[in-house]
Amino acid sequence: MKMKIACLQMDIAFGDPTTNYQRAEQWLQQVADQGCELAILPELWTTGYDLTRLDEIADQEAIQAIAFLSEQAKKHRLHLIAGSVANQTQDGVENTLLVINQQGELVKKYSKLHLFRLMEEEKFLQAGNEDGLFSLEGETMAAFICYDIRFPEWLRKHVLAGAKVLFIPAEWPLARVDHWRTLLIARAIENQAYVIGCNRSGADPKNVFAGHSMIIDPWGEIIAEAGEAEQLLVGEIDLEKVEEIRKRIPVFEDRRPSFY
Repeated sequence: MKMKIACLQMDIAFGDPTTNYQRAEQWLQQVADQGCELAILPELWTTGYDLTRLDEIADQEAIQAIAFLSEQAKKHRLHLIAGSVANQTQDGVENTLLVINQQGELVKKYSKLHLFRLMEEEKFLQAGNEDGLFSLEGETMAAFICYDIRFPEWLRKHVLAGAKVLFIPAEWPLARVDHWRTLLIARAIENQAYVIGCNRSGADPKNVFAGHSMIIDPWGEIIAEAGEAEQLLVGEIDLEKVEEIRKRIPVFEDRRPSFY
């Protein structure tokens, strides 16, 4: 199965959901104009890292985001890996990724499992406790959020459950852009899976962000990569290539998990 994918490497207005919804709507129109079938947005695309104001600006049970994304998905016939939003739950605010299919149906909610202490996430956010597996077009995929990619065992668990495509929305700072690029490529090579990383562009009061969204094939080759500025990054994936590469080097057949 082939699929044309777009990464919305957008700047995010700090603590301003209204502006960010308007920006996302404009970007998604561009995605549709290019004939893409799936779009991925960055992490916390509705609020940015305005963590101290989450009580005011978080989305109650992500209701507003889901309604907006459902409308956009149906309008443009797009699958949406909708980055993540500040999701107000009964237990606190979670950093929650949303997957919406072309019919506008909510397919998956995944809340960030690993909280990043360098940006004080643990002070303002609740960690998730569920996996990131879902299915689109009959294919098993998985999604993670930013810091999650530093935990290869977490991604590998999903690949062992059948995931062929790994989506990673992020707000990854420019100071560690080399880590971002290296980790994404490594996760693709070791899992023999497509990796699509969608990072934000721009800056907030404390950070400058790296951009460099990437679409990487199961051999670790870069299909498309953005620069630091805002950009709509487009590339095509072919899921038949996953099986081809797994046959070429049968990593999963050669595993010896009893020793791990």
